[in-house]
Amino acid sequence: MRNLFKIAVRNLMRYKRRTLLTISLITIGVVFVLVFISISGSFKNMMIGQITDSLVGHIQVHRKGYLAATENMPLDLNLKFSEFKQLENTLNKQSEIEAYSPRIKLGGMLSNFVATSNISLIAVYPDMEFKTLPLLPSKIINGEKNFNRGEIIIPQLLAEGMNIKAGNVVVVVATNNDGSVNGKQFKVAGIVERLFGPSGRNGYIHIEDAAELLRMEEIEVNEVAIRLKNFDMLNPINQKLEKLLSKELSQQGKPLFEVHTWEKLTPFYTISRMIDVMTFFIKLMLTAIVLISIMNVMIMAVYERIREIGTIAAIGTLPGKILSMFIIEGLCLGVAGVAIGNIMGMLIIFIINSLRFTFNFGMVTGLLLSAKIHPADLLSISVTVIIVSIIASLEPAFKASKMEPIKALRHI
Repeated sequence: MRNLFKIAVRNLMRYKRRTLLTISLITIGVVFVLVFISISGSFKNMMIGQITDSLVGHIQVHRKGYLAATENMPLDLNLKFSEFKQLENTLNKQSEIEAYSPRIKLGGMLSNFVATSNISLIAVYPDMEFKTLPLLPSKIINGEKNFNRGEIIIPQLLAEGMNIKAGNVVVVVATNNDGSVNGKQFKVAGIVERLFGPSGRNGYIHIEDAAELLRMEEIEVNEVAIRLKNFDMLNPINQKLEKLLSKELSQQGKPLFEVHTWEKLTPFYTISRMIDVMTFFIKLMLTAIVLISIMNVMIMAVYERIREIGTIAAIGTLPGKILSMFIIEGLCLGVAGVAIGNIMGMLIIFIINSLRFTFNFGMVTGLLLSAKIHPADLLSISVTVIIVSIIASLEPAFKASKMEPIKALRHI
């Protein structure tokens, strides 16, 4: 086998220009794929992190049917106090859950005594919310990073439009489940910077203030956001919670809860899927480049060396050895291209990270681009290129091994 490798390398070096061109094409393909995957993966992970760690959490639990009507923030689909306690008891037993936060989502009118505008509010226990959404405190600007009862966090969009600043007093008016209207005065504790899409109009108040504003006898929640210790276990834990909570039934004997991952809760999941599709097609392009490049080189090698193949076949070289020789040539081209491509790709990724590029996502600005390539991706790309190199060599190699020595020697 060692001799076959020596012969294969020697044959490749006989046609240095063609060999270098083929290795260069493979190298460029590998570098392009590595850089694209690292940058797109960085953007995707940053996007998911921003959404899950500042807005929705990893998983959410609602009363059955709430999500279908979530745009209206219906109060008649709240979880009663006893139902929330049932859910809380189940969540506390799950060691995979790092934190969870009960919420009341409601709509209302915000007034600064000069102007009035509609506002969407998320009522929470601040400590529980900040543990579940660790990026949220960093989004609060121009004021305190926390808030207490009687205080409100105003979205930047409304604060700028209504000239509201931290320390101002505002009034929130909301409609209760029974249709009556109630108002409550709040002190502005801070401004939450612009987030994504409709969430840019979300403000925050204490959940006990919301209960008072909505005249609830007992606190009812319409959403529980959950943060996991290991995000990679998202789907298994989601399935586990679905199975556990499916046993909880309403008085009508129907399922009480519905469980959804972040993917079902935000339209930005579509962007994530588009990135995955683009990555797949980029890998497909790499496969095509390697396949065409190596197949072209090996076909030319067989055509130019017909008499040589006839000679080695005439002196007793077995067809299997001739087959192996050409396959090893293709393998060497693939391995060389992968090795050089991996080194150059990692070097370019290092340079990109050193330059510290920033980008904007939605209304969030100044996000640092941190290009990373996962070892599993590096391995899968390398293995794919090498396998395709071997496959591309098979047809020319079979052709060479099946040649009749006498016909090959007569070839001019």
